[in-house]
Amino acid sequence: MEDPILARVVEALRPVPGIVALVLGGSRGRGTAGPTSDYDIGLYYEPDAPIDVTALRSAIAPLVDDPSSTVTPLGEWGPWINGGGWLTITGVKVDLLYRDLGRVREVIAEGRQGRFSMNYQVGHPHGFCSVIWMGEVATCQPLLDPLGRLAELKAQTWPFPEPLRDALIARFGWEVGFAIGNAELAARRSEQTHVAGCAYRALCCVAQVLFALNGRYLINEKGAVPEAATYPLTLEGLSKMQAEIWRDIGNADHASALRRLHGVSDALRALVERTGTKAS
Repeated sequence: MEDPILARVVEALRPVPGIVALVLGGSRGRGTAGPTSDYDIGLYYEPDAPIDVTALRSAIAPLVDDPSSTVTPLGEWGPWINGGGWLTITGVKVDLLYRDLGRVREVIAEGRQGRFSMNYQVGHPHGFCSVIWMGEVATCQPLLDPLGRLAELKAQTWPFPEPLRDALIARFGWEVGFAIGNAELAARRSEQTHVAGCAYRALCCVAQVLFALNGRYLINEKGAVPEAATYPLTLEGLSKMQAEIWRDIGNADHASALRRLHGVSDALRALVERTGTKAS
C-alpha cells in the first residue's frame, strides 16, 4: 500500500477484534479528492460480533497526534452515523466511521427493490437517505476484506438498480415542487430562514434526481449540486442558477429566487420526461 497513512491505519487496525472489513470512502475512495481532503475510513462489523472499542482505542493511540483523541462507543452518533472518531495523524484529518454489516445488507436488499428511507441525522441537513450506505459500498476502495464480505455486497450495487433509480426520481422529483410551494408560503410572510430552508431542500432533491438519472449514488449532499451539474444528463447552467438563487435569497428578493427555482423545477421535469421516467 503506497499511501503511508492508510498503511499505518490498516496495520494498526487489522488485529482489532470485530473489524470484518476496512474501506477507504469519501472523496478519496471515489477518486475525487483534493490535496487537503480528509481520509474517511469505514470500519465494518457483524452485529453478532461488534468491534471491541477498547482494543480499537488502544490501536489508534500510537497513531494520533493528540493523545486525548479517541473513538466513540457503538451507536454514539445516532442510528445512521453510529459512531467512530475524528482523528489527526501526522497533521492529516482521518475520520473513522462504524458500519453494521447486518443493517447495510438490509439497506442494499431494499434498495435493489426500489425501497429506501429518509432519516434525521445530525450533520445531514438534507436528511440521511438510507441509500447512502449502499453507495458507500459501491464507491469505496476496500483496504481489508479477508472474508470477501464487502466484495460480495459490492457486486450487488452495480449496475445501478433500475427500481431504485425510478423510486428516487419519483420521490425527489415530487418533493422539488412541494418544497418550492412551501417556500412560496413562507415568502408571503417574509420568513427568510424558512424560504432558505425550503430552497435548500428543493436543490438537494434536484441533485437526488440528477444523480439517479445518471445512475450515480449520492453519498453526501455537500457539493452534490455542482457535481450533478457535470453529469451527462443534467440541467444547463445549473451551478449558475444555484448561485443566483442564493444571491436572491441573501438580498431578500424572494420573488426572483422563487422564479429561478420554478425554472429549475420545470427544466428538471422536462429532462425526466425525455428519459421516459415519471416523477410523481
